[in-house]
Amino acid sequence: MIDNQTILQTLVEIENSLRFLAANGCRGFAPTGHVLEKLEKWGQRREAFTETLGSIQADLGDCRRCSLAQGRNRIVFGDGNPKANLVFIGEGPGVEEDRKGLPFVGAAGQLLTRIIEAIKLSRTQVYICNIIKCRPPGNRNPEPDEIKTCFPFLARQIAAIQPDFIIALGTFAAQTLLGTATPISRLRGRFHEYKGIKVVPTYHPAYLLRNPDKKRDVWEDMKMLMKEYQYED
Repeated sequence: MIDNQTILQTLVEIENSLRFLAANGCRGFAPTGHVLEKLEKWGQRREAFTETLGSIQADLGDCRRCSLAQGRNRIVFGDGNPKANLVFIGEGPGVEEDRKGLPFVGAAGQLLTRIIEAIKLSRTQVYICNIIKCRPPGNRNPEPDEIKTCFPFLARQIAAIQPDFIIALGTFAAQTLLGTATPISRLRGRFHEYKGIKVVPTYHPAYLLRNPDKKRDVWEDMKMLMKEYQYED
């Protein structure tokens, strides 16, 4: 039996191949009736290949895939509505998150809760997670190899939830999702895209605690989101 990870890797390879063909002038295919019939059946069976957050978390297990496992107390997988229309993605767990096994439960988490409530939602209506699942020592920035190891699980979480919007909280979340080195200060203020999902980069709540003058920028980003969010609903 083919596992979900193999399917995901195969789909990524197909996507890369199609992008290569498009870049070299291919503008489409003319499928036969037999192929069209297969495509219709694929659409009917698509749900069978959709992972659940529970199955992804089970696959993650007691993860020892990178050195962060040596110093962590708990893996912080994510929390919230598994069918959320809006997902918040931060950098990584802090002290309180590492202790409780839940994302954004410390001081920055309290501020995030207020931001969510300000856009007329609750934490139970959204989903909250991080780029990496384990706390880096001393709350240092995540290393590139740690992000590379952990990101496939986040990508699978996003695919399972299928949100319409993502709020990328801070530099590492925004740059990782968008595949760019552009500073967050230049990314914020407009919509971006990750696999067809609208992405709003904005400052991390922990950054706002140190730089309260930036709260106005975040509120502008949230107002931009709310206009689009209401339109989508």
